[in-house]
Amino acid sequence: MTSTPLAGEPAFGDPRCDDFLQLNHFPARQAEPTVRAYWEALPWETREQSGWSYEQLRDGLAAFLSSADATPREQALSELKILPGHDKSGHPEKHTLCFRAGDVICIVGPTGSGKSRLLADIECMAQGDTPTGRTVLIDGCAPDPDARFSGEGKIVAQISQNMNFVMDLTVVDFLRMHAESRALEHPEEAITRVLEAAVGMAGEPFGPETPLTQLSGGQSRALMIADAAHLSPKPVVLIDEIENAGVDRLRALDLFVEKGKIVLLSTHDPLLALSGTRRLVIGNGAVQNVIEPSREERDNCRRLVELDRCLARMRERLRHGERLDEPWERMMC
Repeated sequence: MTSTPLAGEPAFGDPRCDDFLQLNHFPARQAEPTVRAYWEALPWETREQSGWSYEQLRDGLAAFLSSADATPREQALSELKILPGHDKSGHPEKHTLCFRAGDVICIVGPTGSGKSRLLADIECMAQGDTPTGRTVLIDGCAPDPDARFSGEGKIVAQISQNMNFVMDLTVVDFLRMHAESRALEHPEEAITRVLEAAVGMAGEPFGPETPLTQLSGGQSRALMIADAAHLSPKPVVLIDEIENAGVDRLRALDLFVEKGKIVLLSTHDPLLALSGTRRLVIGNGAVQNVIEPSREERDNCRRLVELDRCLARMRERLRHGERLDEPWERMMC
């Protein structure tokens, strides 16, 4: 049995090796000093059934430990700043944008005005190298390469309109895999929180044993929203037209705010647009105006919330085959 580490082998004494082995369904270590010694001590049946080679085990463990070293469990962010670029005609933008934890920034404008481009600039941490010429700073500094190009190092989670699963897993297996990969102390508690939040947002209920591939579009997005809020360490969340996602959109926003995320969402929904901390008006590829809701807008937003709840009740009644033929005033109560 090999007792001295070989060149290029990761440190097998690191306690995180146990997490890696468990996640990949390998037997626990028995005090083997090296990866090679561990591999050689495995029964040949275990090696065959694993589908791995020694080289794959060695390199996979090295990547796992390197990722854990490079990425903190929670990615802290005090301020996200966007320096102005230019519009589609080349004219300079006028607004420097600063966002902090708990901000909900609504992005409004006609189709084709540049809302998605702004989200894309933030997602890629633009450094003057996108069509708009914008620059994104993290706490006043340019992001390091990991924050731009590494999936683990990125500080941004993105939830799009079209999101469906192709993984052949149940909901609880998917969540357990994510929770264990984050090395949480109490993964089952985290899984329960995510499930409760997701079912609360989805228009139709689903359970932990539901296959991912059988979730509807709204259920899939509700699950990913809850997952991003409870399990993802990424402090910035980008959402493209959540009003088309089939979820309780206000509950989703509240969940992100509770977790201290910076939320930027592109929307055509007046209820969402008036619910944000600020809204950015986009035109001709540039930020044309930054608006803070007035007291009157806040009052109107509350009225829209009441109207939205009435419409939700009507939708639920229609699902159950009821008629909506009573006087309008009664239905709106």
